[in-house]
Amino acid sequence: MSRTTGTVDRKTAVLGGVALLLTLGVVAGGLLAGGVALDEDIYAVAVSPDSPYHEPVADATPLEPVPAGAPNADVYVDDRDPGDRSATVSVADTPKGQAALGAFRSAVERHNNGLLLAEANQSAAFPVGVTLSYVERGSQRIGTNDGGVATGDDGVTDGDGAGGGNAGGDGAGGPGSTDGDTAGGGLGVPDFGGVAGPLFGGQPTGSPAEISPPFPFSSLVLAFAFLVPMNFVIQAYGSTILNERVNRRGELLLVAPLSGSDIVAGKTLPYAAAALIATTLIAAGVGGGVIAVAAVFPIALVFLASTFVGAMFARSFKELTFVTVTVSVTLTTYAFVPAIFATVTPIALISPLTLVVRDLQGEAVAIGEYLFSTGPFYLTAATLFAMGVGVYREEDMFTQRAVPLKFLDALAVRLHRPRDVALLSALSIPFVFVAELLAVALLFALPQGAAIVGLLVVVAVVEEVAKGVGIYAGFSQSRFERDLPTALKLGALSGAGFFVAEKATAVVQIVGLGSLPLGEAAFGTAGVGADLGPVAGLGLLALPLVLHVVTAAVGAVGATRGRRSWAATLLVAMAIHFAYDLTVVSALG
Repeated sequence: MSRTTGTVDRKTAVLGGVALLLTLGVVAGGLLAGGVALDEDIYAVAVSPDSPYHEPVADATPLEPVPAGAPNADVYVDDRDPGDRSATVSVADTPKGQAALGAFRSAVERHNNGLLLAEANQSAAFPVGVTLSYVERGSQRIGTNDGGVATGDDGVTDGDGAGGGNAGGDGAGGPGSTDGDTAGGGLGVPDFGGVAGPLFGGQPTGSPAEISPPFPFSSLVLAFAFLVPMNFVIQAYGSTILNERVNRRGELLLVAPLSGSDIVAGKTLPYAAAALIATTLIAAGVGGGVIAVAAVFPIALVFLASTFVGAMFARSFKELTFVTVTVSVTLTTYAFVPAIFATVTPIALISPLTLVVRDLQGEAVAIGEYLFSTGPFYLTAATLFAMGVGVYREEDMFTQRAVPLKFLDALAVRLHRPRDVALLSALSIPFVFVAELLAVALLFALPQGAAIVGLLVVVAVVEEVAKGVGIYAGFSQSRFERDLPTALKLGALSGAGFFVAEKATAVVQIVGLGSLPLGEAAFGTAGVGADLGPVAGLGLLALPLVLHVVTAAVGAVGATRGRRSWAATLLVAMAIHFAYDLTVVSALG
C-alpha cells in the first residue's frame, strides 16, 4: 500500500477523491429515494382510485395502477360496489398477464397481513397459532391424547396434531398436541426473533402465514462471510512470495543459516494470525463461538498453503492472479456446496461451514464430526506446505520453468529411495479424500444409479492419477532407472502405500457417511464380510490391495517410456479400477 500510494501524484489523488465522492453521492441519493428495483412498474393494473384494491396495488413495487378503463392492462379490477370490498378480477390472456395476477395476489395478501398486524387485539386478528417440531427421519411419535403411534420415513406424524405441532386459540397447548422437547425427541427449529428474525429465518411459531422453513440459508450466508476476508489475505501473502522470486530478494534468505521450512513459517505466521483475528472478529459479530473459529481456521490454512504453492509455481503476477482466483473458487465451492444439505447430516459434514451453521444455531458438535469436517483440510495444508518448501531453492525460485515442470520438481525432490514413492502416494490421500467428498456432494442430488456410476468414474481417475504422478515424476527427473523391474517395484510400493493410507478413511463410519449408497461406493465396504469368517474377511481386505498394486504397476510401466505412454497406460489402469469397483458395488446390491 505504501508503494502504491507513492506512485500517485496529488492531482490524480484529488481527482480520484472527487470522482469517488460523486459516485457515493449518486448511490446514496438512489438509496434515499427508495433504492433500485429491477421489477418496478412492470405490470399495469387497471383499478379505480376509490377501490380498496388501489392501495395495495400502489404500494407494490412491480405493479403500476392505471385508470379503470385503460387499454392493454395486464390485470383488470372491476369494482361494481366499492363499499362491498369485493371485486371481479380478470387478466390478459398472455404469459405476462398470468405473472401479473400472481404479483397482484401477493400484493393483496401482504396488504391484508399489514392490516391484521395493526389490530390491537392480535389474538382476534390471528385466531390460529402453530408451533412446529421436527423429528428425525424414521422416528416415532406418541400422541398424548389417545396413545396412537404415527411413523413414517418422512418424519410426518398424524392424529389430532400430534407430531406436527400445536393448534389452539393462542398457539400453545391445544388438544392432542405434543411437546417437541419431551415427546419423541423432536428437533427444534431456531427462532431468532426480533431484528434478527428476518435475517436468519426458520421461525417455528406464530400464525400459519408466519411459519418459515427451517433451511438455514441466511446462516449459510453468514458462514460464507467468513471466507471473504481470506481472499484479501492470500492476495497479500501470494504477492510477498512472488516478489522475492521476481526481484531475487529471496536470494539473501537462501544464504542465511535458516532452513526453507523456517523461512516459510516466518513468512506465513503473520498472515495466518491475520486470518485468525479476522475470523474471530466475524464470529463475535454474528454470534458464533469457539466452534465457528475452530471450523474456519483450517480452511484459512488451506487458502494460505494453496497460495504459497501457486506463488512458488507462477512465473508472473498474471499467473499468480489466475492461481489465487482458482484457489478461491475451488475452496469456496468445496466449503459451500455440501453445507447446502444442512439437514442431511453425513453430506453436510463434508464442509466445515456446517459446523459454523450449527454453532450459530446453538447446536452441539461432537469431536468425531469436527475431525471428519476439518481433518482433510489440516492434512491438505500440511502436504501443500511440504510441497512448496521442497521447491524453495534457487534452481526453482529464479528460473522461468513451466508450472507442470515445477510441480514435478516439487514431487521429485522428495524421492531419494524407492520406498519414498509409497510415502508420496500416502500423502496424496488428503487430496483424494477431498476430491471424492466433493464428488459425493455434487452427485448427491442425481438419481442413485447415475450418481454411483459417475462417482466410480471420478474415483478411478483421481486415485490412479494420485498413485501414478509420483512415479512419473521420479522417472522424468531421472531419479530411478527406466526398466521394467524398477517400474514393477515402484508400482507395488505406490499401490501398497496408497492402500495403507486409504484405510484411514474409515473415519467416515463415525459420522455415518458409509450408510449412504454414495458413501459406500466412494469409501469402500468397511464391515462387509465380517459375518463370513476371518479367512473371507482377510480375502476381501486383500482384494483392494491387489487392485491398487496392479493398476499402479500398469501405469508405472508406461511412465518409463515418457508422457504419452504413461497417459495411455494410465487410461488402462483407470478402466481396470472402474471395472473392479463397478463389480463390487453391483455384487453388494
